[in-house]
Amino acid sequence: MNSIKQSYDVVILGGGAGGLFCALTAAKKGRKVLVLEKSNKVGKKILMSGGGRCNFTNQFINHSNFLSTNNHFCKSALSQYTAQDFISMVEDHDIEYEEKKHGQLFCVNSAKDIVKMLVAECDKYKVKILTHANTTSVKYIEANSYDLKVNIENKTENILFEVHSTNLVVATGALSVPTLGGSGFGYDIAKQFELKITNLQAGLVPFMFSDHIKNICETLSGVSHGVEVTSNEVTFNEDMLFTHRGLSGPAILQISNYWNLGDSVSINLMPSISASEYIKSAKNDNPKLLLKTILGNKMAKALVSELENLMWKEFANKPIGEWSNHQIEGIGFILNNWLLKPSSTEGYRTAEVTLGGVNTDSVSSKTMEVKNKKGLYFIGEVLDVTGHLGGFNFQWAWASAYVAGNDL
Repeated sequence: MNSIKQSYDVVILGGGAGGLFCALTAAKKGRKVLVLEKSNKVGKKILMSGGGRCNFTNQFINHSNFLSTNNHFCKSALSQYTAQDFISMVEDHDIEYEEKKHGQLFCVNSAKDIVKMLVAECDKYKVKILTHANTTSVKYIEANSYDLKVNIENKTENILFEVHSTNLVVATGALSVPTLGGSGFGYDIAKQFELKITNLQAGLVPFMFSDHIKNICETLSGVSHGVEVTSNEVTFNEDMLFTHRGLSGPAILQISNYWNLGDSVSINLMPSISASEYIKSAKNDNPKLLLKTILGNKMAKALVSELENLMWKEFANKPIGEWSNHQIEGIGFILNNWLLKPSSTEGYRTAEVTLGGVNTDSVSSKTMEVKNKKGLYFIGEVLDVTGHLGGFNFQWAWASAYVAGNDL
């Protein structure tokens, strides 16, 4: 096995969104930067995001779009590097993008455009990127520097790499989607330096069911419907998607960040409409109609059919004119407040983010440097900062990476 020893001003663990952006930011200042990525290529999560088109930021960034034990922590970084700053970079590289609902910005062509941009900037400023790099140990040297041991293992070589660096940036991501490189390595480093980790759980993740709702979801797999979903006094108005495992779609992913095991979820199937008043109005206009016909104007017929079997099977063939207002109000209430109790989420396997992370009490909100350990930085998802769906987590990656890179 070959052995190589090298020194750098900055070593960054992780070649994802935050790691690459921090690298190019520090390199622009003349720093000698090394990025160590354990998988076979950088930017894997970027490539898979947004259906392969990368929802790279959002027009309406606010600290209220983020969850953290300290809800103020993200403010400084987000103000130092804004969504418009990243949009300007995208425009400078002639990447076509488009705005979708809720201010979400996507590449018109491919998420590859964002990765190519980041790699091109790293190349321009002579950042060295090593893939297949498995960091086996990190050691703090009393002279405010760090020694790392890294195995470089690929088809052509097996090298033991010893690296000395003045600064170490942990941009390893978190536990979500392990097939794209998600791991707890960043937490291990944090614990090594006696930093606390807040409670961790899968976020922006689909729900699963073990009761009769599971069969309904299987039957309706692929059906999407606009809903208002609420849990723990938080509400999102978005689309919900039935899957063969349970419920997904933007509304469910968003609310999963606020749901805890054992909680119920309230789903309003007719947002902004009183279902009972809508049905009563139809009763007055055409009393011969069946309820499924009335509701068929507001939702997919397959969904109405399953709801009928679940909620008013005994009245399925009874014209609405023969329903009492009390009966209508009962069904209307359920349609506006369908209470479901997920048995679990799909977990880290499909979670887009990890809730929780390195406790921000020990980290500077202005620079991402650990307060009592000079030269050690944590950025991106490994920290206890989690954004809503819609480009917010990428903006946190860019912003936290920028302030760290600018401080190096």
